[in-house]
Amino acid sequence: MQFFLEKDIEEIIKFLEKEIYIFEDKRILITGGQGFLGRYFSQVFMYLNKSFLKKKINIVVLDNLKTAGTLGELKLNNPNFEFYNHNVIEDFKYEKKIDFIIHAAGIASPYYYRKWPLETLEVATIGLKNSLNLAKKNNAKLIFFSSSEIYGDPDPSNVPTLESYNGNVSCLGDRASYDESKRLGETLVKIFSEQYGVKASIIRPFNVYGPGMQKLDYRVLPNFASKIVVGSNLSVYGNGNQTRTFCYITDAITGFLKVLLSGLNGEPYNIGNPNPEISMLELIEKIKQLYPDKAIDYKIIKHPDTYPADEPQRRCPNIDKAKIHLNYNPQIKIDEGLSRFMNWALEAYNDN
Repeated sequence: MQFFLEKDIEEIIKFLEKEIYIFEDKRILITGGQGFLGRYFSQVFMYLNKSFLKKKINIVVLDNLKTAGTLGELKLNNPNFEFYNHNVIEDFKYEKKIDFIIHAAGIASPYYYRKWPLETLEVATIGLKNSLNLAKKNNAKLIFFSSSEIYGDPDPSNVPTLESYNGNVSCLGDRASYDESKRLGETLVKIFSEQYGVKASIIRPFNVYGPGMQKLDYRVLPNFASKIVVGSNLSVYGNGNQTRTFCYITDAITGFLKVLLSGLNGEPYNIGNPNPEISMLELIEKIKQLYPDKAIDYKIIKHPDTYPADEPQRRCPNIDKAKIHLNYNPQIKIDEGLSRFMNWALEAYNDN
């Protein structure tokens, strides 16, 4: 079973409109290219090659497959696609001209950055510096995938959260290897932009979801879907009242590509869907409404030792900056997005 829906790829192209032609005859390097987001970028670029562009996009993917899972082991078989099993904290020697760099490499799941804190820190700092040096050498445009976690646990007066909010983050907490490395990564982007004139922008994604998320990603929606498949109670950490906003993959990839094409140098952009802000318990109720034929129940449990406990209580973006600078407007409502993801997951997770 493929990890994406054809209509989602077509939807991304439709949302981008004429901006897609900027990619014609370009070479794009994607670090972490076999991860959830990286695979979508490759599919979009391959679809453009197949259906729109006379002069093809060439894709160069770097990934050491540490957290890529079974889907990440599937490589595209295409003359315009190159894959290198490479750890981005090591130098990458490449002689052909690179036009765009997508630094999506990272250990983003709380389970995994709790398990591998040093690797998590290094990929967002040393790995990013290597990518920035490549951008400098090639005069390429780079986007860095930071995180909404750089805001930490914002006080209520800063929710929805603007890019100008400096954050409420512990440098010694369970999430510090991820949060603080992303914050330092943003500083690196700013330095390279100001000191060396590197064209680079920062993306702060807010809870992206969609087909292609794997059972062992240890994110809330794959966790829920995998439990539903086997008829187990859903596990809710904490008290279940912590809130998030969820951004469906088509809206997310559209926003990311808009930053790649038009984001200002050294500037951060919140990319997400600000509506609705929903608690974990409300999310379960919504899934129940969408699937009334399934017996769905839950239990509230303490955070396990393998999962960092100091999670933000609220996370909701203000996306006015992306609207103004990039003409970014999320289109997919949560009921539609959940239906697409859950329908895919309930079949995909049942296969293995």
